[in-house]
Amino acid sequence: TEARARAAYAALLRQLTVRQAGTAGDSPGTEPASTGMGGAEPDGTESEPDGTEPSSPGDATADDLPEDVTRWLTERRLLNPSRAGVSSPERAVVELLTDYRERLADACTTLQRDLRAVEDVTRLLPPPRLHGHDTVPVEFFTDRDQLRKRVDEFHPLTRHELLAMRTTFPEPEVLEESLVTDLRLLARGASCRLLVSASALRRPGAARYVESVAEAGAEVRVATSVPLYLLIIDRELTVMWAGLGSDRDRGDVALHGSLIAACFVQVFEHSWAAASPHAPGAPAGRAQTARDYTPREREVLALLATGAKDESIARRLGISERTLRRLMTQLVEKLGVESRFAAGVRAARLGLVD
Repeated sequence: TEARARAAYAALLRQLTVRQAGTAGDSPGTEPASTGMGGAEPDGTESEPDGTEPSSPGDATADDLPEDVTRWLTERRLLNPSRAGVSSPERAVVELLTDYRERLADACTTLQRDLRAVEDVTRLLPPPRLHGHDTVPVEFFTDRDQLRKRVDEFHPLTRHELLAMRTTFPEPEVLEESLVTDLRLLARGASCRLLVSASALRRPGAARYVESVAEAGAEVRVATSVPLYLLIIDRELTVMWAGLGSDRDRGDVALHGSLIAACFVQVFEHSWAAASPHAPGAPAGRAQTARDYTPREREVLALLATGAKDESIARRLGISERTLRRLMTQLVEKLGVESRFAAGVRAARLGLVD
């Protein structure tokens, strides 16, 4: 089809050229111009330069072209749909590009309309939910007073168990209010376990608070350090700092859900197992005998007593100075003192160093 269509198009162009030349030749005072492609015979037909009559489909008029040839030429804008005229390749390109541009614009308009429809429907969909997984409602607090009010709302809802991990305690007046709430909870028969760091016990009012809840039935243990502030109510609600370590500037979060609570219960139980029961009246966080100290801790204290510097002690123990400083901080807390010098004095009294 393509070959025949190309031949027909070439013939139509020749015919158009001959007619245009003949029209120019019929002007007054001029002779018919020779096209070099064959002239018109008296009966109106055209002959080829060699004198033969047109015999191929390409030599026929547009009305005589086969349907497939006409369709091929029309689709490429080389022939008008009405078969009334032949277009040059340049004009055909312009028409094709114009048509494609209009169709593309229409397609873009339709696509944008469909996309808006999809977006409108998407907004009506519920939040995504993974099959077989629970979502965890979260409350975020940047105001400590708001958090305390919310915790006070949670406490009356405690039916069975309260697990608390304290890295520090609030101001005495705030702690006094918490004590009243916690004693009511214990009076209702709820179980309470409190894990505190040795440094937290040295806060003002902390000793009274701890001994009061212990007398009311709470189990209290003391650790050299605890990983985070944590509150777990009935293994359904978890309250914790949003920051790391002692960073309280980032606020607090309350996580609702038994699955997330179960994860933090494991954290609590791990720290609880490593802690020591609190002895009422004992100095805050102070280990009482040499047996309360590991061989590594005793070695550090012995080297410290010789006056060795941190760099020398770290090299002797095969640890970094950063690790040594962390170990020293824990030792100072464990000994219940405020400085390295006081730690040495306390260690000597306990018989940890010669």
